[in-house]
Amino acid sequence: MRQLSFISFNKILFMKYFLAFLLFTVFTLSAQTNELMIRIAELEIDSSYLEDYNKILQEESHASVQLEPGVLAIFPMSQKEDPTQIRILEIYANREAYESHLKTPHFLKYKSCTLKMVKSLKLVEMNSLDPQAMKEIFHKINLKAE
Repeated sequence: MRQLSFISFNKILFMKYFLAFLLFTVFTLSAQTNELMIRIAELEIDSSYLEDYNKILQEESHASVQLEPGVLAIFPMSQKEDPTQIRILEIYANREAYESHLKTPHFLKYKSCTLKMVKSLKLVEMNSLDPQAMKEIFHKINLKAE
């Protein structure tokens, strides 16, 4: 029981620091909101690899946000009705941050380890319709985490 509460505390602490970092980064980049690179990655994962894929993806997304200042968010999700359908919201400070991300050891490891697991991949480039709202969203999330 003690270990479980320690893990829960660490997750809460991580989320607070993660959200504070995101909020700081968004405010720092507020003058550059037109430079943001936003995309949604749509993936289908082979069901026999789903558990392994999710673990590798979680490691990669955490490392990207923690280690790369230009990676504002990598937020993986799966469809409730079909967990093999993965969507990843990616927000980068700019195109250069994205290009740099592709060369990092953690991304290259993710890519090579999951190649056989991914049945399909579609990258959808997005435009923010309300860049100002991003600051408000991260601020609100940060308040809830406290």
